[in-house]
Amino acid sequence: MAAGNWQEQKKGVAGGNYMYRVSKVLNHNTVIAVGSQDHQEYLIMGKGIGFGKRVSEQLEVRPMDTVYSLQKATERGDARKLAKSVPPVFLEIASELLMEAEKVFGRVDKSILFPMADHIEYAVKRIRSHEQISNPLNEDIRVLFHEEYKVAQRVQPLLKEHMGITIGEDETGYIALHIHSAIEDDRVSDAMQMARAVHACVSLIEQETGRPISVTSLSYNRLMNHIRYMIARALRGEQLRINMNDYMGVKFPKAFQIAEAVCAQIESDMRCKISVVEVGYLAMHIERVADDELGSDGKL
Repeated sequence: MAAGNWQEQKKGVAGGNYMYRVSKVLNHNTVIAVGSQDHQEYLIMGKGIGFGKRVSEQLEVRPMDTVYSLQKATERGDARKLAKSVPPVFLEIASELLMEAEKVFGRVDKSILFPMADHIEYAVKRIRSHEQISNPLNEDIRVLFHEEYKVAQRVQPLLKEHMGITIGEDETGYIALHIHSAIEDDRVSDAMQMARAVHACVSLIEQETGRPISVTSLSYNRLMNHIRYMIARALRGEQLRINMNDYMGVKFPKAFQIAEAVCAQIESDMRCKISVVEVGYLAMHIERVADDELGSDGKL
């Protein structure tokens, strides 16, 4: 949901002059209601908001309540259908995560509530069925989307408190992608594709250098973030202004060769065009990894 739409639906709430009519009570803290002015359906969440309420009853939203529009389709389906099919406890957990994200990042896209709640429900189903949950990109996600990951970790005590469920770090990584989608104009699948592309690039660098890069090192963090923003620039059609290719190609030819291979890999994985100017800057970061990680002389 665009930020402007979110502001529109909040108008008048604090002043108490925007009324709703209850269409369905999900539990004591969650109802679906129709706006009195626009006649659109909304999910309204707040402590005791649904207690004792009946269908067609008028409802005044309080300043502490949260209102979610049901007009937007999501990657996992129609928001209206998800709101009515996902158990309210998962909507409440997802809402708490979004409120935490809002504290950290400012404005967030609240429409991610529904696919996130749906994802958490299926994660709990897998845990209860003793299915093995694996996320081979979890460390990459943790580095790429560090602040989002910290917010996503809040799901662990929330699920323990509400449902007695213990959720692992691998599943937390997937939820971090939903948090990222709420603060950036990216779909969850796009964020996953970026993490996959970055992982492939780091693997290629390790293969070419013949040495592993520690995922806990500062150089690994810098490299991954550089590749992340390089991909973002390519997707937006932006270009760097300074060309370091001649210098890096002569001074560090091996790093430059690896950078060319990485850029070609990104173009294939992300189906985008990487500016030739990016090669020199990436080579500089690869050489820095060599300096930090690959031996005392550092040079490739």
